[in-house]
Amino acid sequence: MKWQEVRKLYPSQFVLVSILDYHLASDKKIVDEVAPIRTIPEEEETKSFLR
Repeated sequence: MKWQEVRKLYPSQFVLVSILDYHLASDKKIVDEVAPIRTIPEEEETKSFLR
């Protein structure tokens, strides 16, 4: 799934995703495909990010 699709399915929400495919460009990792795992409530975003 492309990032734009995730944004349409989960507008204004934090979403934990798994990176399925990426490529390197100028020493940067560019994500091509992701798989949504779950949404994260706004009050838990910081805790989830730090794990």
